[in-house]
Amino acid sequence: MKFAKDIQLGDPSSNKQNFVDIKLKLLCCRFWLLDLWDCHEMVFPFWRLYWNKNDGGQLIHQEKIFEMSPDYIYIIPPFTSFSSTFINNHIYHDGIHVLGKHFTEHFSEDQLSNRLAHFFIHFNLGVPFDNVYPGIIKIELSDYLKDRVLYLTEKLKVENKDFKLTFNLKLQAFIKEALTNIGPELWQTINIDDRVLKIIRYVEANINEKLKNSEISSVVNMAPNSFARLFKEEMNITLHNFIQNRKIAKACELFEHTNKTIVDVTFDLGFSDRYHFSRVFKQITGLTPASYKSGKYT
Repeated sequence: MKFAKDIQLGDPSSNKQNFVDIKLKLLCCRFWLLDLWDCHEMVFPFWRLYWNKNDGGQLIHQEKIFEMSPDYIYIIPPFTSFSSTFINNHIYHDGIHVLGKHFTEHFSEDQLSNRLAHFFIHFNLGVPFDNVYPGIIKIELSDYLKDRVLYLTEKLKVENKDFKLTFNLKLQAFIKEALTNIGPELWQTINIDDRVLKIIRYVEANINEKLKNSEISSVVNMAPNSFARLFKEEMNITLHNFIQNRKIAKACELFEHTNKTIVDVTFDLGFSDRYHFSRVFKQITGLTPASYKSGKYT
């Protein structure tokens, strides 16, 4: 057997192809029986996908109410401020209050009248796709998506910790298929100016540093004020707020996947002290770092 010396010979065409690199990272996937889902003004730095097997759930964004139907899935981009409730048991009008447990194969679906069968996935797509415009996207279940969501929820009744490769592949395929149903207006940020994209990558690579506008703008040989205006025009967010969002997104990732303390994360991400970090964290997510780290949300 002979191997080609030039790797480019693996493609017989001279036409260069450009592909969009999406780095899908799963954070959690669960199927819960909710007794209470009173969550108000939540903001998180990751994507959320919701599907309820029965009626009764509501999502609220900017005073628009989405009556959740089993015929639809609901996708919420990062940094979207929204509220949720289970109308059969609505008690609280502020704060975040969740009461429920894992849906297991031993629970009869005949008992769903006073509970909400709630399937949710949290995930990230990587830069720049985690910085799209906020909102709640309602997507009708196609036959394929319905088949997939029923498969996933049935599997989660049996196993919700150590997932096999087949489950992981089908879960990722389900998410990607759902995302293809989102209109092109949501993805405007992928066509951003090359200088802004370079800085986005710079911020990601140096997220643990105290990033200053003057140092950042010098990377693309622009004056700080000029670059700040360009960034705001392209990303619909100030450079300062973008950096804060990315730091808090990284903090959430560290809380989810490491045993680092709040103090560890504070200094790992370049904050001067825990008070400053906690203030920014709550301003962005609506939760204190301690509440988020405890995992008392869905």
